[in-house]
Amino acid sequence: MNYQEKTILIVEDEPSLATVLCEYFAQSGFQTHIIDNGLEVIDWVKRYQPDLLILDLMLPQRNGLDIYRELRTFSQVPVVMATARIDELDRLIGLELGADDYICKPYSPREVVVRVKNILRRVSDEGRAQENQLGLHIDESKMTVSLNGQNIILTPAEFRLLAFFSKHPQQVFSREQLMTHIYQDSRIVTDRTIDSHIKNLRRKLQQASQDTSSTSECIKSIYGVGYKLAL
Repeated sequence: MNYQEKTILIVEDEPSLATVLCEYFAQSGFQTHIIDNGLEVIDWVKRYQPDLLILDLMLPQRNGLDIYRELRTFSQVPVVMATARIDELDRLIGLELGADDYICKPYSPREVVVRVKNILRRVSDEGRAQENQLGLHIDESKMTVSLNGQNIILTPAEFRLLAFFSKHPQQVFSREQLMTHIYQDSRIVTDRTIDSHIKNLRRKLQQASQDTSSTSECIKSIYGVGYKLAL
């Protein structure tokens, strides 16, 4: 797995601990970002779509449990919950919140990196299994796409859009979020641009599918919100 394409959001208000974690993740090729208070997390996740969160339980202004619960209303991004208390860790596990892992301070940064790698590998394997089941294959290194063995010719923007959707199946994204991901050079585009890409993707997926009924709404419009991949 190429970890250089993976971004870890470290939500931690202890600067020295956050810095050490960043250094260990950087040694493995990860990109990292640090947030030291609870109020900035949700907006940052919505805007930048990190691949995993290290989320401290006790944060200034908003605690980790509240953040986690709101995250799960719009995202399935993997989360590792961190706490400084053993009894708190037991309570978290007892709540069965669904976090991907739990760690207790003081912890070994090296072990945290290993745990994160294991989680991302599992998520990737699950994504590939789902991809195989759907018959949709996306090779980002070669920028090729096929559906049930039928090659699909996409523009670069269409490819980035479909690849992004495939990593977050069933997750709804606004047009602004999609534009931010597809056009990372901050060019000015309109909502109609995304709508046009979606229309073209739908048409090309239908043409490549042997069963057009199964792909007729593969990218669903969510009224007033945006789009999601529903294959």
